[in-house]
Amino acid sequence: MPSPATATAAAAGAPLHRRPCAPRRLVQASYCSLASRALVEPARHAAPAPLLVRRPRPSLAVARAASPDAATGSSRSPASGGQMLVFVPPHPLIKHWVSVLRNEQTPCAVFRSAMAELGRLLIYEACRDWLPTITGEIQTPVAVSSVEFIDPREPVMVVPILRAGLALAENASSILPATKTYHLGLRRDEETLQPSVYLNNLPEKIPEGTRVLVIDPMLATGGTIVAAIDLLVDRGVTSKQIKVVSAVAAPPALQKLSNKFPGLHVYAGMIDSEVDERGYIVPGLGDAGDRSFNT
Repeated sequence: MPSPATATAAAAGAPLHRRPCAPRRLVQASYCSLASRALVEPARHAAPAPLLVRRPRPSLAVARAASPDAATGSSRSPASGGQMLVFVPPHPLIKHWVSVLRNEQTPCAVFRSAMAELGRLLIYEACRDWLPTITGEIQTPVAVSSVEFIDPREPVMVVPILRAGLALAENASSILPATKTYHLGLRRDEETLQPSVYLNNLPEKIPEGTRVLVIDPMLATGGTIVAAIDLLVDRGVTSKQIKVVSAVAAPPALQKLSNKFPGLHVYAGMIDSEVDERGYIVPGLGDAGDRSFNT
């Protein structure tokens, strides 16, 4: 509420001069500035690392590898035809948040927030020209206007793969007007690198035509994401109805997905070069789950 002096000055037509608010120090310190500072201030005694700048392509078609079934004409794929497409949106903010996530000096709270911001951008890109809409007319304060809304009768199903998928999917409900979120927990054996399901609250039958966003931050060997999509296919979803959102992807996972799920679309913040003997993406960003939850 304005002070009596301010109200008097306004009534008299005198110009108002508002005193700028003093910045609130710790509360207003954004994780963006903290993360950027961690990026540009290396350890005092460390030699400066060479900087590699790579401009990703907006999309990449991944060809299917020949399979033994090809000679007989049979196919075990749940969808037929088409090529899997991998999209790496060339947005500066996406590159920024991937860089924050890569930095081993990024604190846990900053890492989790950066993952959420990256997820927001990638989900936005994945939903471009994908969401069903309805049209109508509304009355604005001035006139009648034709409008277009997201159709609430066809909600998008969001399936984050626990644990790390929770951080990447954190902003999904704020972006999409109508969503249904179903959690899927898969654990990868550190020795065999094979996934096992420890939590599954997917419905037994998914309505025909449902659009599904699968959120998995790290596509490394591909075992976890393939197992997740298999569970969806078993419930009536085709690969063409699924879009995968990932922070970082590697060739082994992409090739495995392409071989089994043609027509799938993958949206990644970055594609890295390889996976090491432990199943970690190189250069990657480490264990996304451990870094998100400080464990």
